[in-house]
Amino acid sequence: MAMAKLVLVLAMALLAMAMADSSHKVLAKATDGSSEQYMQALNGQGSLRTFQCPSQCSRRCSQTQYHKPCMFFCQKCCVKCLCVPSGYYGNKGECPCYNNWKTKRGGPKCP
Repeated sequence: MAMAKLVLVLAMALLAMAMADSSHKVLAKATDGSSEQYMQALNGQGSLRTFQCPSQCSRRCSQTQYHKPCMFFCQKCCVKCLCVPSGYYGNKGECPCYNNWKTKRGGPKCP
């Protein structure tokens, strides 16, 4: 009887974790123009935790020659917005906070 209860509790915990994980997925429309398929993006606003920012910013800044400033500002933006756009450049529409944070001069703050 105790073993059955333990298995039931573990199964419910796994189901709850799966449901919580799936709630952070955002549907994004494919931009290739040829198809109307929808793809799942895992990087919508607020979908990251602060401990995930360094790895996501490393990915985002991996192809720039200005790696240190890119990492500095990317991590600052990630901590505030809890998201980093996909790809190495652009795609800022996936994260409005990341896109709309501007410098004093009005330029983009986030890489």
